[in-house]
Amino acid sequence: MVRDVAFGQYFPGNSLMHKLDPRAKLLCFVAFIVVIFFTFNYASLGVVAAFTVFALISAGISPKFYFKSLKVILFVVIITSLLNLFYGSGEPIWEWWILKLTWNGIHRAVFVSVRIVCLILLSSCLTFTTSPTELTDAIERLMKPLKVIRFPVHEVAMMMSLALRFVPTLLEETDKIMQAQRARGADMDSGNFIKRAKALVPILIPLFVSAFRRAYDIATAMECRCYRGGTGRTRMKTLHMGARDIVSFVVTAMIIGGVIVCNILLTSVL
Repeated sequence: MVRDVAFGQYFPGNSLMHKLDPRAKLLCFVAFIVVIFFTFNYASLGVVAAFTVFALISAGISPKFYFKSLKVILFVVIITSLLNLFYGSGEPIWEWWILKLTWNGIHRAVFVSVRIVCLILLSSCLTFTTSPTELTDAIERLMKPLKVIRFPVHEVAMMMSLALRFVPTLLEETDKIMQAQRARGADMDSGNFIKRAKALVPILIPLFVSAFRRAYDIATAMECRCYRGGTGRTRMKTLHMGARDIVSFVVTAMIIGGVIVCNILLTSVL
């Protein structure tokens, strides 16, 4: 069900990940995105997977919410893995018609699957442990140097935060509309692909109307509160990096170093 999707939600807590400065979490997450695509053997891939598990445990969030986040991209993971599995290069170990199974294809399928799963789990961990307000402040602070070229840093950060915040809201709205249409006799689960696509029209139209209505309500509320962008804006809570944030940078640097060492010392399988 659409309402089972947990990505984009925030769960208050007192775990290690919750206590980290949002700027530190964002920087470590960006570094992880870069390093995850530079894993060329199973040792470096294992380092990345171990770091992912450690981050999830440090967040203190129930595993069921991470599984809900994976539901969204499970189909993409399966299709991508199958494409890499049967269309790899090298000597085939099994072949039928246009399908060809090779060791290179098996390795690529494993690497692609693990990379995507780790990426989704870490991004879910970031949103689960960081409130939209903290994300907005962190993005704005990190992009502050762009103000020199008159880049609308605060406005962009606000838009990104609002978009992320309303992902679960729109998913919940979609589920309500689907339930209402089913109660009126709509059949969205049978028929071929074209029939199912046509059955989505009664869902998309009210969903767009609801999204525009929510956007208008938010704009009205911001105007009533005299919102004028980042000019002269003060914050109730200021961001301060502490010792635990420095430790997170050191751990991330060690992960990057471990991946580099594994890639240099061990034979690449890709």
